[in-house]
Amino acid sequence: MNVVMLFGICAAVLVGLGLFGLIVRPHPLRKILALNVLSSGVFLLFGVIARRGTAAGLGGDPVPQAMVITGIVVAFSSTAMAVALVLRLFKESGAVTLDVAEAEPAKRDGG
Repeated sequence: MNVVMLFGICAAVLVGLGLFGLIVRPHPLRKILALNVLSSGVFLLFGVIARRGTAAGLGGDPVPQAMVITGIVVAFSSTAMAVALVLRLFKESGAVTLDVAEAEPAKRDGG
């Protein structure tokens, strides 16, 4: 097992954990964190793909590197917006869920 394969396996594990968190966890903040774990796995996979050519004596491929850098910026901004929306949802409804049956008692108690 070489280093590239090890990083590829780590990337697959991160993507799998992220997908598991997105599917299983109902809480919106946990879904945001799972999406960040999933995107980290994809960034690691692109980094492995970009670095693979340097083992053969070639230069690293700049296209996946540029995609990773752009993806990090987009992931940061989408995470900030999603957290802001969750905070706004909590401010308006008193609960961090979209289920009306769970949000109503919190609104009556606070109101």
